[in-house]
Amino acid sequence: MERRRHLLYCRSGSQAKHNVSSDKIYRIVFYNQGNVYEVHAHKVRQSELYPFIEVRDIIFGERSKVLIDPSEEKLKSEFSGVSRTHIPMQAVIRIDEVETVGPNKIVSGSGAGGNVMPFPASMPSGPKPDNK
Repeated sequence: MERRRHLLYCRSGSQAKHNVSSDKIYRIVFYNQGNVYEVHAHKVRQSELYPFIEVRDIIFGERSKVLIDPSEEKLKSEFSGVSRTHIPMQAVIRIDEVETVGPNKIVSGSGAGGNVMPFPASMPSGPKPDNK
């Protein structure tokens, strides 16, 4: 039955449509260490690690060599060598599918428009160390 379903899926042309989805661009806005990060990527999905989303193929635009954005350069160095990153679901503010790649940026969470607050989450506490 599973093989038949797979063959119907392949014959219907859905697989060809699925391959086009790699051209999609997503803008992911999330909260990280007191700052709001905005990155663009080609692939976003629920991670195999339960409370996380997985972001792959982060896009860094080739902007003018004359004008350098320090926050985008910081993001480039932070995510250099990273093939995929896992972001906690409660840190995600929004995920949008967009037409074009915009600038990746880091905005201070306490600056202007800094009314973004992460969803409260309790962190599991481990065993308390013995203080002898």
